[in-house]
Amino acid sequence: MPLTTREELRELRGKYEQSLTAEKKKILVCAGTGCISSGSLEIYDRLIALMKEQNIDCAVELEEEPHEQTVGMKKSGCHGFCEMGPLLRVEPQGWLYTKVKLEDCEDIIEKTIAKGEHIERLAYQKGGTVSKKQDEIPFYQKQTRLVLEHCGHIDATSIKEYFGIGGYQAFEKALFDMSADDIIAEISDSNLRGRGGGGFPAGRKWKQVKSQQTEEKYIVCNGDEGDPGAFMDRSIMEGDPHRLLEGMMIAALACGSKEGYIYVRAEYPMAVSRLKTAIAQAMEYGLLGDNILGSNFSFHLHINRGAGAFVCGEGSALTASIEGKRGMPRVKPPRTVEQGLFDKPTVLNNVETFANVPLIITNGQKWYKSIGPENSPGTKAFALTGNIENTGLIEVPMGTTLREIIFDIGGGMRDGGEFKAVQIGGPSGGCLTQKHLDLPLDFDSLKKAGAMIGSGGLVVMDDKTCMVEVARFFMSFTQNESCGKCVPCREGTKRMLEILERIVEGNGQDGDIELLLELADTISATALCGLGKTAAFPVVSTIENFRDEYEAHIYAKRCPSGTCQKLKSIVIIADQCKGCSKCSRACPVSAISGKIKEPFVIDQEKCIKCGACISTCPFHAIQEG
Repeated sequence: MPLTTREELRELRGKYEQSLTAEKKKILVCAGTGCISSGSLEIYDRLIALMKEQNIDCAVELEEEPHEQTVGMKKSGCHGFCEMGPLLRVEPQGWLYTKVKLEDCEDIIEKTIAKGEHIERLAYQKGGTVSKKQDEIPFYQKQTRLVLEHCGHIDATSIKEYFGIGGYQAFEKALFDMSADDIIAEISDSNLRGRGGGGFPAGRKWKQVKSQQTEEKYIVCNGDEGDPGAFMDRSIMEGDPHRLLEGMMIAALACGSKEGYIYVRAEYPMAVSRLKTAIAQAMEYGLLGDNILGSNFSFHLHINRGAGAFVCGEGSALTASIEGKRGMPRVKPPRTVEQGLFDKPTVLNNVETFANVPLIITNGQKWYKSIGPENSPGTKAFALTGNIENTGLIEVPMGTTLREIIFDIGGGMRDGGEFKAVQIGGPSGGCLTQKHLDLPLDFDSLKKAGAMIGSGGLVVMDDKTCMVEVARFFMSFTQNESCGKCVPCREGTKRMLEILERIVEGNGQDGDIELLLELADTISATALCGLGKTAAFPVVSTIENFRDEYEAHIYAKRCPSGTCQKLKSIVIIADQCKGCSKCSRACPVSAISGKIKEPFVIDQEKCIKCGACISTCPFHAIQEG
């Protein structure tokens, strides 16, 4: 039955808090997309089957009065340490098992569940040190998980467990104890800035929408997240969907909205499924719908699935897509806060921004501002990927340095490589290098350095990475994703991509660098939307920081990192060649010639750099030069 009063909500929250506390034993299997792809759901099902076989009391849903020996089986959200998945957390011990396989399930039941024994081979181990508990692992020790605090710790599909950890307490406070102006003042005073990329103050946006004199207003959540390598918003939607809903409901209270939309790309089927479940559960308990908790506040939420167009991360393109139109940006003003969805005033924030709201309402703006720098308070979630030991989802206070993230949390470079650069903010971001390692990661510091946080992707690169190729990759992505509406983006990115492709193929010309910078200036100054204006950032930042690599490609016809295939040269070392002819017979294009028992030679014009000769030579006389 739907809840009709504040007291009923409090009573229900207290009941499920007691249930969670009484549930002594828990197994939380990571059911984020990454671990699912590695077989975590099969592990979950196998554990349940084994417990049934051995008559172990197992509960897949939170029971109101769990028996002391009951084992609660949970499908949790992303634990974050994706490099070590599938992951499994054991409570109450706080143990984290890594790289769990299906064949490990018998041991987990027989040793851990039945006898309370730790299985050392499943624990994280580094340098001879075994970390039993999650909070002992260096990857987690320097994190401050606030937005992600429940991911990996509760059943992501259960509103009962969300109630049990204090869920909808912030909404209750906002509904009964605060006016719309009070809510906006709290968000404004907290200096919460949008986590979608631009860092615009959320409170200012909400205030602008509230001031519009119209009955129809909309709350829209951008869950599109199109940056390559970024999965922060996806993990929040999958792992703590009710936190997102609660943040949107508070925004609706503040702005006077009755309708909300969550825009999720169709490539996130798990996020869509969890959100649908969460919305249905909230409606069942009367937290969404009409006259919520006996008040005069009504709010309805809808999910829209996008086709994965990168440009739909831009506000006006996103709202056009929800309306059923082609996702293309429009000229501004008017802005979204004045004429957004269906030409009505619209609050548009991303998932992580809304997920911060319940924390601020519950704990207060002073608490929030105590975390991180004054102008960029709070935490930021990052997707840490690339040539680094520990990849995954992390959350750190704003102002944390790149050095702490890469070397303390990330564990340093993989395979003994040397740190070279990190691409931050995806195709709209920039490149940070050795000189930026002690730069605090916040909105203002990054802007001064010519980069931006963006949605939070961090792609770490080592000394074997070609920065010209990196620029080409991101420009190729942006050019493919351009909606084509404005000439600067449609044609300018195409010209830039053509130049970059020529350079990595060994056909670069004198003046190409200057032409790239000129085109970048033009596109940034004249493109219609924010995505177009930032399209050239990766190219500009790589030129500024690695101009010598561009020059080597253009003038020396050499790729310093040895990455660009067309600039590689394969040579036979004459004094090591025995003239056996094996290389000649292995070459698919007949580029190698010579006489038996005399050194062979490679025709560089014919050579396709496939490397077949290198692997064939028994004397190791052939090398890349």
